[in-house]
Amino acid sequence: MDMQSTVVVGPSHVTAQDVLAVARDGARVELSAEALTRAGEARRFIDDLAARPEPVYGVSTGFGALAVRHISPELRARLQRNIVRSHAAGSGPRVEREVVRALMFLRLKTVASGHTGVRPEVLRTMADVLNAGITPVVHEYGSLGCSGDLAPLSHCALTLLGEGDAEGPDGRVRPAGELLAEHGIAPVELREKEGLALLNGTDGMLGMLVMASADLARLFTSADITAALTLEALLGTDRVLAPDLHAVRPHPGQAASAANMLKVLDGSGLTGHHLDDAPRVQDAYSVRCAPQVAGAGRDTLAHARLVADRELAAAVDNPVVLADGRVESNGNFHGAPVAYVLDFLAIAAADLASIAERRTDRLLDRNRSHGLPPFLAEDAGVDSGLMIAQYTQAALVSELKRLAVPASADSIPSSAMQEDHVSMGWSAARKLRTAVDNLTRVVAIELYAATRALELRAADGPAPAPASRAVVAAARAAGVGGPGPDRFLAPDIAAAEEFVRGGGLVTAAEAVTGPLA
Repeated sequence: MDMQSTVVVGPSHVTAQDVLAVARDGARVELSAEALTRAGEARRFIDDLAARPEPVYGVSTGFGALAVRHISPELRARLQRNIVRSHAAGSGPRVEREVVRALMFLRLKTVASGHTGVRPEVLRTMADVLNAGITPVVHEYGSLGCSGDLAPLSHCALTLLGEGDAEGPDGRVRPAGELLAEHGIAPVELREKEGLALLNGTDGMLGMLVMASADLARLFTSADITAALTLEALLGTDRVLAPDLHAVRPHPGQAASAANMLKVLDGSGLTGHHLDDAPRVQDAYSVRCAPQVAGAGRDTLAHARLVADRELAAAVDNPVVLADGRVESNGNFHGAPVAYVLDFLAIAAADLASIAERRTDRLLDRNRSHGLPPFLAEDAGVDSGLMIAQYTQAALVSELKRLAVPASADSIPSSAMQEDHVSMGWSAARKLRTAVDNLTRVVAIELYAATRALELRAADGPAPAPASRAVVAAARAAGVGGPGPDRFLAPDIAAAEEFVRGGGLVTAAEAVTGPLA
């Protein structure tokens, strides 16, 4: 991991870029002096409550449906340790390292807020574990998204105790206690409220929202580029992209997508030729309405980022320590605000993939491609061309439609009906990650088809736009093959996927167009 950059965590909220830096780039974490001071002040309130005879939820009581029991002082350390152990009940495959690092970092962000009552020394241990590159083993299943991501966060807290398994910086999974010892990190001994505070938040679903939002921002731009290439290869018109037309329906995402497509198509010798083809009065919806569909997705993403920013500014815990010393129970751990937008984004991803697949199909169908060879094959009949590449794309789109079924519309009661309505936000986040991966592959296959079609057009006709030519050249340099006899297609598709995922597509276009939205 690149540990050169440093993210400072204070009592106020962190940014999405901070999350990405820690989760994906391995940035170091540093606690501000103010965060440590605020944590110490909040802890004094907890210690004062712990000394009183009256029961206080999370401090001197059990949890959830067991909150009615008052816990005596000599049992409270055991109580906090036990909640971590018992709640670390995840099952299934391990989740990705970047997800776990985001989860740990965002919980540290909340406990550094001064609203949780966690001691400064626990904050330091959390930062030390992140900086050592120790990643707790967290499993796919176990969170209902309320009270937050309990099981995933419990597995992270278990590592702080020196228990359970974790992955070291070398990628090997080993007992957490061994890893802590190797890095000179002492396991924490939890006190009142601390176990609860370490596992009661929306951090997993929020971290995945932040990362998916970053990926989708790149994919929306990528999809605008591939839509422009397809429009050009189909000899479509760019008149439908005119700014004044989109001003009539002033959705900002739509205007941004149309502007991107216009920039890519600037200088094209291919656009508009359909005007000489009398039976075709207009381009098909998948071409003509590309900005409207991608733009709606962009606006959905803008809303999701607004929700993420609000959640990044939050201190999600129950009970919460207020500035005047009150320790109050609340329902802020419920994941509904995050779960909804995770599901919204999965819907937008599915629709963007669906329209991209329809454009690809037009490129391959000689009855609708306006002069391109069937399936873009060199010798159709002997060669199948990209026929089965479109099958793969169609299979991905079908999967994306299933992934678009909202998780947040479901709820299942737990904790003896105390937690009788849950958000399923973790599940929404997990399926969105799959949706983002599949959308990347769908866009890559449209890119593969559109670049081949443009090369076939350019072989005996007007030249494509300069930006299109730059994309074709960069794709070929990245290992995405061009026209020719049938060959093993999977490597070409994989190269196209990496070209899109790694940002090569956007970089190639922007080298000509300048920055795209």
